[in-house]
Amino acid sequence: MPLPKAELHLHIEGTLEPELAFELAARNGVELPYADTDELREAYRFEDLQSFLDLYYELMAVLRTEQDFADLADAYLARAAAQGVRHAEIFFDPQAHLARGVSMGTVVEGLWRSLGRSEENHGVSTRLILCFLRDESAESARETLAAAGPYLDRITGVGLDSAEVGHPPVKFREVYETAAALGLRRVAHAGEEGPPEYITEALDVLGVERVDHGLRCVEDPALVERLVRDRVPLTLCPLSNVRLRTVDTLADHPLPAMLDAGLLCTVNSDDPAYFGGYAGDNFAAVRQSLGLTDQRLRELARNSFLASFLEDDEERRARYLAEVDAYEFGDAVS
Repeated sequence: MPLPKAELHLHIEGTLEPELAFELAARNGVELPYADTDELREAYRFEDLQSFLDLYYELMAVLRTEQDFADLADAYLARAAAQGVRHAEIFFDPQAHLARGVSMGTVVEGLWRSLGRSEENHGVSTRLILCFLRDESAESARETLAAAGPYLDRITGVGLDSAEVGHPPVKFREVYETAAALGLRRVAHAGEEGPPEYITEALDVLGVERVDHGLRCVEDPALVERLVRDRVPLTLCPLSNVRLRTVDTLADHPLPAMLDAGLLCTVNSDDPAYFGGYAGDNFAAVRQSLGLTDQRLRELARNSFLASFLEDDEERRARYLAEVDAYEFGDAVS
């Protein structure tokens, strides 16, 4: 039985496996520039964040209908549940779909066909987080939040993703202020490729409650001290960091030192179809490569539920934490 865990850093578009990509392409009459799934999977080799994003956005062309988004989410939830995920807070990128003529309603209603039944079908509770593309304009972000207005009963929070360098958090001050006024939770990617200053800015200017990635906080001791003091969660994605060359090898990952420093770290999969593993695969990888003890793995699992946006259901959070505490480790953890 896998270690129970929550996944807090997961882009639903990044769960598009080659097999489903070809299935949806055939359904929607979209021609992919790859001969077969093997050739497409071979394309999932990246030099950096931008080369990944280029393919990521190219493949979104197969997502057209509500059923496409429902099938995408169902495929992710089945895989995640098999790896011990009990709660998932799922990012989606509406601007990337709106630009293709796919409406906000199609995306949200489609995802909700799956997420609305996620506990019944997969035993996974879910939340939905709308992400703004930081390499798009602030005005586009404001328009996107406005377009999401009719669906805010299904959206828990907002986030900020895509190419980080050259797009500081301050660019999105206004739309985050609006989101806060609407009662939405706030997270943002910061400190993956961008400098530690972006993490500080996300906290001070955007008022984020969790930092996605946050890896480069280790370069600023004062920032680490602040994150520890304020118990700001970091949603780390180890296999993603290796594939995108943020760290050279998994053995070089600073996760153990970050935990030793008292940081509230979580382990997540980011874009698992592209980066070689889902949440449980990331747990197994850090256990093997970093020599994490069972106690450390249990800490990471507990952190994932403590960092979850479950303030509206503390009974559920307590139940999940009890599952973690009761877990008996074997030779394999996923």
